[in-house]
Amino acid sequence: MPAFQGPDAAEYYDGPALDGTRAGYFNANTLGWRTRPIWKMATLTAHEAVPGHHLQIARAVELHGLPRFRRDGGYTAFVEGWAVYAETLGRDIGLYGDPYSLFGHLQWQAFRAARLVVDTGIHSLGWSRQQAIAFMVERTGVDRAFVTSEVDRYTSSPGQALGYMIGALKIRELRDHAKARLGDRFDIRRFHNAVIDQGALPLDTLEKVIDEWIANELAGAGKAPA
Repeated sequence: MPAFQGPDAAEYYDGPALDGTRAGYFNANTLGWRTRPIWKMATLTAHEAVPGHHLQIARAVELHGLPRFRRDGGYTAFVEGWAVYAETLGRDIGLYGDPYSLFGHLQWQAFRAARLVVDTGIHSLGWSRQQAIAFMVERTGVDRAFVTSEVDRYTSSPGQALGYMIGALKIRELRDHAKARLGDRFDIRRFHNAVIDQGALPLDTLEKVIDEWIANELAGAGKAPA
């Protein structure tokens, strides 16, 4: 990340160019990581890279049968919801193989929960900046400088923090629904393909896509995963 953004700015992902001339990449705050605890890195990587943003966004760019706005566009609840959901997959794929990385994952989960309160407090309940900062520091144990940067971000982007968790909860809900309907036919790899293989979608459209996928799976129309 450019140094002018400072050590307290959050990391982020830039997607690949649609014409293939530039790869997608994860922007690491090397100034920040001089002081930040390393136990957060595994979950952060899962969110920003694989199986999070890079997997989903780079996959969307590959979908040449879709119109450009579908390959290059995004909906916060879907894109960030997938990335937060992807964090939870780290437990299944052995990403949090030691207690420290697992603690970092759980701390990020607490952070996600606390900012739902802060987003709502600022934009609906009239919370002050200092009230929001104090709440997050007390509830998450994250250092005040990073929390301050994040609270300023939530203030300037109403509802964004809510979108992260709403999307993640919806994907988990659809996964549980598909698993209940399909039973032994449920294949989590195929479910994940169904979620990301249409590009970013509004959540109500995603639900229709998954319902159609379930129907096809029940009818035996699915092909073996590539």
